[in-house]
Amino acid sequence: MAEICKDRAMRSDGVTGRHRVAVLVIKGVIPFELGIPSRIFGCRFGGSRDPLYDVVTCAAVPGLVETDMDFPIVVERGPQTLATADTVIIPATHDQGPECTEGRLSDAMAEAFEHIRPGTRMVSICTGSYFLAAAGLLDGRPATTHWQHTDHFQRTYPKVKVDPEVLFVDDGDVLTSAGVGSGLDLCLHIVRRDHGTDVANRIARQCVVPPWRDGGQAQYIERPLPPPTAATTGPTRAWAMERLDQPLPLTELASHAGMSVRTFTRRFRDEVGVSPGQWLTRQRVEQARRLLESSDLTVDLIAHRTGFGTAASLRQHLHAVIGVSPMVYRRTFRPAAGPADFRAVS
Repeated sequence: MAEICKDRAMRSDGVTGRHRVAVLVIKGVIPFELGIPSRIFGCRFGGSRDPLYDVVTCAAVPGLVETDMDFPIVVERGPQTLATADTVIIPATHDQGPECTEGRLSDAMAEAFEHIRPGTRMVSICTGSYFLAAAGLLDGRPATTHWQHTDHFQRTYPKVKVDPEVLFVDDGDVLTSAGVGSGLDLCLHIVRRDHGTDVANRIARQCVVPPWRDGGQAQYIERPLPPPTAATTGPTRAWAMERLDQPLPLTELASHAGMSVRTFTRRFRDEVGVSPGQWLTRQRVEQARRLLESSDLTVDLIAHRTGFGTAASLRQHLHAVIGVSPMVYRRTFRPAAGPADFRAVS
C-alpha cells in the first residue's frame, strides 16, 4: 500500500486557515458512517480549543436526504461546496443502484464531481468507494470496500485493483476503507498523516477507540467460531508488546501461548488477519515512529529499542511502510518542523 506519511502542504479554506473537509451525502446514507468524519476531524483540544479541520456537509441536491434509517436529514449546502474542499469524503450508502446505475454516476453526482478541484484528496468510507470508482478515480489503483461487496465491486469495476483483505488503502490522493469501523481507522490515519502520531492518538483517546487496529478485514469475514475454551493469542501479543526490543522468534511466541508453531500461526492469523511476523514488524515500525516524534534518541538507539537491531534495518522497514527515512520522518513530524510534503515510493 502506498502511503503519504505527511502532507503539511495542505490547502486551507482561506477563511479559518484550516484544511477543509467536505462530506458528500448520498441518498440512503448510513448515519453512523456519516458522523465519523465530523467526530474525528472536528475534535477540539489544546489551548485554543479550535478544531484542526473545517468540516462541512453537502449534497448533490441540497434539502431533505433519506438515510437508511427511519429518519431523513436536511443538508443545506449544495455541490458548490465541493469547490472549496481540500478533502472530499463520501460515506457509505445502501442505495448504490440508484446513484451508480450500471457502474456509472447519476447526472446529479456527475455534476457534483465537476465542482471538485484538481489535487483534492478523495476519501471513501465503505461502499462510498463505488462512487469514486464510477467517477474513474480508482482505475488502475489499489482500493478496498466492505468485504461483503468486494467481489461485486471487482466485477463492476474490473480496472480497480481491489484488495479485500485490508481495513483501508492509502494511495496518496485517493483513500478507501472497508466497512463501518474501518472508516474510523482511515480518518485517524489521515490525521496521523497530516499531523503526526501523537495528535492522532490524542483524538483516538477522546473518541475511546484504538489509535491503530492490527490486521485487516479478513479477520471479520464470517467463519466458524472457535470453541469458547480455545486459547487465544491475545495474552502473547500483549507480552510481545512489552518486549519489542528482543528478537521474539516464532517458536518463542508459540511457546508463550502454549501452542505448537503451526497452531499458533493459524490462530494468530485468524484473530489478527496477518502473520505473527507481519504483526511484529508493524508494531516495531509504530513504536519507532513514536520515538522519532517524541524523543531525541539516535536512530541507532531507536533501532535497538524497537527490535530492528541496526539503523540500516530500521531505515529499510520504515521506508517500506511509509516511504521515507527515519531522519526525514523526524524532521517532518517534530513540533518545530516546517512545511513538508513527501510521498511513498510504490
